[in-house]
Amino acid sequence: MNLQHERLESLCHSLRLLAIGESYMDLAQLAVKEELSYTDFLERLLATELSYRQSRSRTILTRMAAFPVIKTLEDFDYSFAVGVKQKVIEGLKSLSFIERCENLILLGPSEVGKTHIALALGYLATQAGIKTRFMTALDLIVQLEAGLRQGKLDQVFKMLVSIYRLLIIDELGYLPLKQEQANLLFQIVAKRYEKGSIILTSNLPFGQWHTTLADDTALTAALLDRLLHHATILNIQGESFRLKDKRKAGIISTKLTSEKEQDHDSVK
Repeated sequence: MNLQHERLESLCHSLRLLAIGESYMDLAQLAVKEELSYTDFLERLLATELSYRQSRSRTILTRMAAFPVIKTLEDFDYSFAVGVKQKVIEGLKSLSFIERCENLILLGPSEVGKTHIALALGYLATQAGIKTRFMTALDLIVQLEAGLRQGKLDQVFKMLVSIYRLLIIDELGYLPLKQEQANLLFQIVAKRYEKGSIILTSNLPFGQWHTTLADDTALTAALLDRLLHHATILNIQGESFRLKDKRKAGIISTKLTSEKEQDHDSVK
C-alpha cells in the first residue's frame, strides 16, 4: 500500500465515504480501461457511495421496524383471500396513502392474510426509506403501560407518534382491553390523526370493537371516527391458510372443513 492510497483511505474514513474508500481502486482501474473522463469517474464514485448508503439505510429501517418475518405482496395468494382485489393492493403499493397520512384497516377472521398484507406493505415502506414500526396490539399496550408506570409516557408517545411515519398495529380484538388500556390506545390513534399512517388488523367487525375496548361505546366511536376518517378498509374472508395447507396435505378433509365453516356461520 503506497502513501497516497493511505491518505485517500484516511480522507474517505474522515468524510465517512465508506463505499468509495473500499471500491475506488477497482473503479479507478475500470475507469482507465473504459477511458472515462474525470467527471464520469467522479459520477461513478458518488453513485457507488449513494447506492451503499441507501442499502444501509434500508437495512437499518427494516431492523428498526421489528418485523417478526419478512413478507412480500408477490407471495400473497389473491385467489385464496376472498374480498381482496389485486388492483386495490397494487394501488397501495405506491405508498401514497402514507404520504397523505391515511390509514389502512384490514378486517377478517384469523389466518386469511391480514398480517401478510400489513407486513408486506410495511417492508415496502422501509425499502422506500419510510420509518416504520410493527407491533401487536398487546405489545403496544405493554409498552404504553410501562411508560405510564415509569413516568415516561410522553416519551413513548413521542416515539410512536413522531418518529414513525407508519405504525402497524396487529391483532386488535383478540384480547379485551381494560379501561386504562383502551384509553391509552385511543390516545395513540388520536395523536397520530392526520400526522402519521396506521395499518391496523382486527378479527372483529367494527360493530364489535367496543367488546375489546372495555365496552366503552363512546371511546370506541371516537376512536373509529379518527381512524376511519381517512382510511382504506379491506374486509377479507376465506378459509384459514393453515387449514388450507393441512387439507392440501390430506391431514383434514374438505368435508370436515366445510362442516366447520357451516357451524361457524350458524353461530353467527
